[in-house]
Amino acid sequence: MDSGDPPHRAGLRPADISSALGWWREAGVDFDYTDAPIAWLSAATDDSAPLPAAPRARAEPEAPADLPTVPFGGNRDGWPGSLADFPTWWLTEPTLDEGQAGQRVPPRGAAGAALMVIVPQPEAEDAGHLLGGTEGRLLEAMFAAMGLDATRVYVASALPRHTPLADWSGLAARGAGAVLSHHIGLVAPERLLVFGSTILPLLGHDPTHSAQTLRAFNHEGRSVPLLAARDLGALLARPAWKSGFWRTWLDWTGQERT
Repeated sequence: MDSGDPPHRAGLRPADISSALGWWREAGVDFDYTDAPIAWLSAATDDSAPLPAAPRARAEPEAPADLPTVPFGGNRDGWPGSLADFPTWWLTEPTLDEGQAGQRVPPRGAAGAALMVIVPQPEAEDAGHLLGGTEGRLLEAMFAAMGLDATRVYVASALPRHTPLADWSGLAARGAGAVLSHHIGLVAPERLLVFGSTILPLLGHDPTHSAQTLRAFNHEGRSVPLLAARDLGALLARPAWKSGFWRTWLDWTGQERT
């Protein structure tokens, strides 16, 4: 070896060391390990100093007490006493729709109607006129086939606004049925035609029983003949159900089938 050349330790060059580290890194070894424990905190802390107190656990907030359920329609003393006052109350009473008043739709018709039709809720596209969409057109066609004068029919909904996925059991618990019964009492119709199974429990019908077992609505000493049918959307989707409803309607009204 020429004495002028710099000595190499074990023949390793920087490139050799980098290559060796790369080999171990590809093998999954990224750190240098040792079996002997190391007191990492001993140099940074004074063993004679007391350890800091552990932070006190924050007490969990107490669960709020159950809030009283707000009755559907509010205090009964504030309910309208006449049918003429009902639409304004229906459009403005906060407890009917969780405080919302927009997009509500009033009922239509006059007291003493030959027939009162009740649907679960307005159609999505309704704006000021209840059932102004496809379901309403089906209903108007039914009236024509039934030979009914539209001015002698009262059309109402159990809810003031289109409400997808409405909590019907919760509404019943809040007294929505009492408001609907009060509404029917103000109208005092000769007959009731109810579309949709969600309405029957509001009128005191046990949902485990067939709708055919509910033939009349009894309220404050007055009995009104009642016919329950599938909701209008279902009748639109299944023409065979429309035929079944028509036969039931003829039997209910005592008309002969043709």
